[in-house]
Amino acid sequence: MARQEKHLQVLSALDAAKTQWYHFTAIVVAGMGFFTDAYDLFCISLVTKLLGRIYYTDLSKENPGSLPPNVAAAVNGVAFCGTLAGQLFFGWLGDKLGRKSVYGMTLLLMVICSIASGLSFSNKPTSVMATLCFFRFWLGFGIGGDYPLSATIMSEYANKKTRGAFIAAVFAMQGFGILAGGIVTLVISSGFRAGFPAPAYQDNRAASTVPQADYVWRIILMLGAAPAVLTFYWRMKMPETARYTALVAKNAKQAASDMSRVLQVEIEEEPEKLEEMVNGGNNFGLFSRQFARRHGLHLLGTATTWFLLDIAFYSQNLFQKDIFTNINWIAKARTMSALEEVFRIARAQTLIALCGTVPGYWFTVALIDIVGRFAIQLLGFFMMTVFMLGLAVPYHHWTTSGNHIGFVVMYAFTFFFANFGPNSTTFIVPAEIFPARLRSTCHGISAAAGKAGAIVGSFGFLYAAQDPHKPDAGYKPGIGVRNSLFVLAGCSLLGFICTFLVPEPNGKSLEEMSGEAEEDDEMVGAGAAVRPQTA
Repeated sequence: MARQEKHLQVLSALDAAKTQWYHFTAIVVAGMGFFTDAYDLFCISLVTKLLGRIYYTDLSKENPGSLPPNVAAAVNGVAFCGTLAGQLFFGWLGDKLGRKSVYGMTLLLMVICSIASGLSFSNKPTSVMATLCFFRFWLGFGIGGDYPLSATIMSEYANKKTRGAFIAAVFAMQGFGILAGGIVTLVISSGFRAGFPAPAYQDNRAASTVPQADYVWRIILMLGAAPAVLTFYWRMKMPETARYTALVAKNAKQAASDMSRVLQVEIEEEPEKLEEMVNGGNNFGLFSRQFARRHGLHLLGTATTWFLLDIAFYSQNLFQKDIFTNINWIAKARTMSALEEVFRIARAQTLIALCGTVPGYWFTVALIDIVGRFAIQLLGFFMMTVFMLGLAVPYHHWTTSGNHIGFVVMYAFTFFFANFGPNSTTFIVPAEIFPARLRSTCHGISAAAGKAGAIVGSFGFLYAAQDPHKPDAGYKPGIGVRNSLFVLAGCSLLGFICTFLVPEPNGKSLEEMSGEAEEDDEMVGAGAAVRPQTA
């Protein structure tokens, strides 16, 4: 029972704690960061058509303007590049300086850059797009830090029994952020449409985009700062997690004091036991042979599954407006005014979020500690494969008049099973299976692999989804939406296979999963970190 004797009382108290008010406070505070992240990342897809109309319309042409391919790729993908860099940097920094101190930095960066992304240094198209891309990169950098820090903080605060649900609830706020982006865009575009009515482009090309439309996209982007501002005070009031304070900062007294106050129970300091734990042969680094032996496959599994998931997930979000156009659910651009088009795109995304995205997240919250992470991830990848093939194989049928609603329902189900599946579990598991001193770093690496997938999806599918015979202006022929869906189905199937590299943390303490409670590193193989001996 050497491992049990070495377990600190403060960590045991956290594992066994009943669900109480501080858990919900932590969920809301960490979750509002994710609400902001999702709003900021996805609202750009709602206004790209509007940006094209305002800055790239040639009135001599039959159709309104659209962003040139290189500009569209930059505007859609630059935040993901920033996010990837932020996940790696702040993930590493969260293990070096502590979760709490770095948490405030990311939030401030998000607030400043959300506001700045709605500003521009001139009204020339190149200047506006350059300014937008610059600030969206740094916005993404701040958002990137939120991933490893929110997940790590919530996992280290949570109890053993409901840890999965708590981390999933933080991530589920992403669904509300996507939904909020759609609703805010609906409200603002409706207000401006009512105040500044305009004809369709085909009826009056010059008058179809009113000058006031330039305020619409700016307001939508700048409102991303609001939820971050509202939670900044509460983030700064949260104490550092006991696991960081004890196992990384090696301050047993402070950890016991912080958690005695939070849990409202007396907790012993146990400095001698802490000394045994942190000096018991478990001090290996990220690039050591011991880490590769014990957690190398786990890190490979969390990174590859997140990479494959995000190729499918983000490419779908970013070209869903084109899918809706192809199935005639959104009318041709020339038959609408600029603000009417924004309204219809937002309505379509809001409906998808309401029917498929948000419910999927909360199914995960409800069932993850009952069914387990492994089963939910396998089911999600499998059903995503099935529904994408269900869209791709009879694609001609879905694009025929009268079958559009069926297409939208199938499309919503792919989002439902992404969120009741790998989109949630790939975020949760990396925060549970690695040692405390490397937890934020490893989560950042896994998340960055995901954002690499998002970049592949957002850049690649802007081109790949182009019609092979009639591509959009400025684009080369692609493989089309149907073949793109086949590729995404293949990515989902690969994700299903790679899931078998990831261990099941359900019902186990973080120290059991990481092996930090083990007496001697040399006695523990890679599998023992997953299934520790009890005798």
